[in-house]
Amino acid sequence: MGEVLDGVAVLRWCRLTAEALGRARAEIDALNVFPVPDGDTGTNLYLTVIAAADALDELPAGGPPDAARIWRALAQGALLGARGNSGVILSQVFRGLADVLGPLEGPPDGTAFAGALAHASGLAREAVERPVEGTILSVLAAAAAACGAESSGTGLAVVTRAAAAGARQALGRTTGQLDVLARSGVVDAGAAGLCVVLDVLAAVVTEEYPERYEVPPRAAPPRTAGAPPAEEHPGPQGPGYEVMYLLDAPDEAVHVLRERLDGLGDSLVVVGGDGLWNVHVHVDDAGAAIEAGMAAGRPHRIRVTYLDAGDRPHAPHTGRAVIAVTAAGGLAALFEECGARVVRRESGTVPPLAVLADAILAAGDEVAVLPNEPEVLALAEAAAERARDSGARIAVVPTKASVQGMAALAVHDPLRRFGEDVIEMTRAAGATRFGHLEVAEQEAVTSVGLCRPGDVLGLIEGDVVTIGADIAEVARHLVNRMLSGGGELVTLIAGVHAPPALTGALEDHLRGDHPDVEVGVYDGGQERYPLLIGVE
Repeated sequence: MGEVLDGVAVLRWCRLTAEALGRARAEIDALNVFPVPDGDTGTNLYLTVIAAADALDELPAGGPPDAARIWRALAQGALLGARGNSGVILSQVFRGLADVLGPLEGPPDGTAFAGALAHASGLAREAVERPVEGTILSVLAAAAAACGAESSGTGLAVVTRAAAAGARQALGRTTGQLDVLARSGVVDAGAAGLCVVLDVLAAVVTEEYPERYEVPPRAAPPRTAGAPPAEEHPGPQGPGYEVMYLLDAPDEAVHVLRERLDGLGDSLVVVGGDGLWNVHVHVDDAGAAIEAGMAAGRPHRIRVTYLDAGDRPHAPHTGRAVIAVTAAGGLAALFEECGARVVRRESGTVPPLAVLADAILAAGDEVAVLPNEPEVLALAEAAAERARDSGARIAVVPTKASVQGMAALAVHDPLRRFGEDVIEMTRAAGATRFGHLEVAEQEAVTSVGLCRPGDVLGLIEGDVVTIGADIAEVARHLVNRMLSGGGELVTLIAGVHAPPALTGALEDHLRGDHPDVEVGVYDGGQERYPLLIGVE
C-alpha cells in the first residue's frame, strides 16, 4: 500500500519503534554523557515507547481503527510512562503529532505531516526550561525543517524520508555543539534515539524496512599532541538526583511550579496539559522538588534516582535495624517502643533525602526502611540505592501508611535471615488496609460527590469513599466499609484534633457489630488526620 499514516500505520510504527529501541538501547545507553553520564537514555526511550504501545494495546478491539483515538492513546500512554529527560521530550513529540494529525478526517499528506512535526518541535522546546543546542531538541528542529522544505507538492514518503535524513545529518553535528560530547567523542544519546524513531516512521510509511536501524558507533575522544586522553565519562557536573512524577494540577499552578523547580536545579522538563503533567528535574534536594509538586497539586508515581557516581560513604558498622519515617510525635514513640529507629519529618513535608540516607548508613549493614507515606516511598528508594553502594543490604518495605508500618514492625524478627524478614514484613504491610479521616479545607469534587469546607471525609487507601458532617458517624461508616471484606484486627490511631470520645465510641461500636474483631487504640499525635485506621 505505502505512503499512508492511518491508524493501522500508527500502531505498526509504535510497535516497531519499541522493538527497534529495544535492540538499540544498549548502544544508545553507551552514548549517554549529557546531561549526566548515567548510561540510561536508550533504556528510558525504550520504556517510554513501551508505555505508549501498552496504551494502544488496551484500546477496544473490533471495528476499523479510529486514528484520532489511536493518536490520543499514543500521546497519553507516552506521557504517563515517560522516563528520563529524553523520554519526557519524546512524549511531547507524540503529543504534538497527535494535536495536528489526530483531528484530521483522513490520513495526512506530506504538508500536514510537516506541519505536525514543526508543531511537535515547538512544543518540545517550550517544555524544556533551559534548552541546550546539540541535543534531541536541535535534531528534532532540523528534522522538522528538512521535512518542511520538502513538503510542498510532495507525498508523505518523501517528507518522512526527509525528516529522517535531516535528523541523521543534525545528529552528526551534535558532537561539535556540546563540549561534553566533543570530549567524549560521541553524539547526543537522546538525539540518536530520536533518529531511530524517525527512521522507523519512514520505513512504515514507505514499507521499506532495513535489517536494522543504525546507531552511530562510539568514537575515540579527540586528542591533541602531547595531551592526556580525555575522560570517557566526565564526572558529574550538576545536581545529584533525578526527580520525576506525574502531577494532577491546574494549568495556572504549573507556571509557579516551573519557577520553583528552576531555582532548585536543572534539566527541567514539564509536559502535559488539561490538569495532568509529567515533571522531570535534576536537583540536589529531592524532597524540595517533591514538596514543590505537593504545593502545586497532587504528585504521584514519584521516582527519585541517585545520579552521582562519585565517592560515597560506607556503612560504619554491622547490625540489623529498621528505620521508620513519621511526622507525628506519638507515632514516633510507638515505632521506637517497637524497636525502630525513627526519622522525623515536619507535618506536610517529606524528609531531606540526605538525612534519610545518613540515617540508613548509620543504622548498620542490614536495614529495612518503612516510608509510611506514598510521597516518602520514592525518596526511601533513592536513599537505599545510595546506601547499597556502601556495601550495606537495604530493603524498602513499601508501606504507604503508618498502620502498615506498624503491622510490618510487629512481625519483624532480627533472628531471621534478612531476606526472609523483609518478605514477612512486606506481607504484613500488604495485608493491612489503611484509611483515615480528614476535614476538607476547600470545596472539591471527589469520587463520591462534592465536598465543602468543614466536611469530614473518609478515605480508604487514598480514595474518598464517604462524606459527612458528623465525625463519629463518618468514622463508623468508614470502619464498617473497611471490614466488609473481612478482618481480625482493627488499629485506631487518634490524632491531635480527634474528639476525646471518638475512639471509645468506635470501640463500643465494634464490640457490638463486630465482636470477633480485636481492637487496638493508640494516641498518634498526628496533626492532619483526626483518625488513622488499619484493618488486618
